Amino acid sequence: MAASGAFGAAGTSYAARQFPALGTLALVATAGGKAIDLAEEVLRHELGAIDRACSRFRAGSEIARTGRAHGRPVRISPLLAEAVAAALMAAEMTGGAVDPTVGAAVIDLGYDRDFEEIPAESARPVAPPRPAPGWRCIEFDPRDRLLRAPAGVVLDLGATAKAFAADRAAARIAEVIGAAVLVNLGGDISVAGSPPEGWAVGIALDCATSPSTTDVVVALRQGGLASSGTSVRTWRRGGRRLHHIVDPKTGDCARTCWQLVSVAAPSCLVANAASTAAIVWSEAAPQRLSAMGLPCRLVRTDGSVLALNGWPPDPPGADQGRAGVGVRHSGTAA
Repeated sequence: MAASGAFGAAGTSYAARQFPALGTLALVATAGGKAIDLAEEVLRHELGAIDRACSRFRAGSEIARTGRAHGRPVRISPLLAEAVAAALMAAEMTGGAVDPTVGAAVIDLGYDRDFEEIPAESARPVAPPRPAPGWRCIEFDPRDRLLRAPAGVVLDLGATAKAFAADRAAARIAEVIGAAVLVNLGGDISVAGSPPEGWAVGIALDCATSPSTTDVVVALRQGGLASSGTSVRTWRRGGRRLHHIVDPKTGDCARTCWQLVSVAAPSCLVANAASTAAIVWSEAAPQRLSAMGLPCRLVRTDGSVLALNGWPPDPPGADQGRAGVGVRHSGTAA
């Protein structure tokens, strides 16, 4: 995942904690440094629950157990029901560009375990791509929490679960500690009760980048911000360079003209769905994102930048998406 990294609350002191979770880095920051120990505790609890419900890498996770139902309807927990509803919303919003039925295709590409466990290079050839069955084949009754996927369909909530978790955790932490909070899960950022000046958020290709060394920094006052790219989560298999964003129509890695897309939206879930879909949409992304009215910044593979819907322009001389010391820009993204 590409990164949007918390830089701090403009004009306000803050405290932050960071730890590995969900195959990425999780960060929580509180304005004024209020109750940071409790904020971390709540975040760890929330992410543990998400992992147990949604991880396709855990044989005992709830989503894995539903996959062994062989086409029979399964009653699922309230948390997984919320996560499934979020995934189906993202699929509908993006016209299927973000689709939870890509699981088999992702596995065929070699993304069949936590990313850090995937060999950087393997001689094993890639299986012929299989288009995703399509999200409309999923039967879901949110009232009774009944979920049915046709036999053989592998559900993968990876495209939405982190953003869903960021929104859920930020809201919960703000409620518990009574202070402004920012949650960043590998570039999926959600804020709740944000200070009036907003959180300063750095934009970079890698979520491990120090926000203080990014050239492009925007102020996030509400909702969420997410960045998607194809430069960081990559591996080689059978002589091919592969990445983690799959085009559901082909079942193969998305062929795209963008190296990084950042979107601000009323929620991290919406921002992430739009930024991920933009990678899949490729050349059609500017027109589609313009129609959605969401502030966004798109970086082409040649380094050129396109800002739409009120996203502030980059400062002069900015390194377009790569970490580097430069002028910090505090325009407003949302």
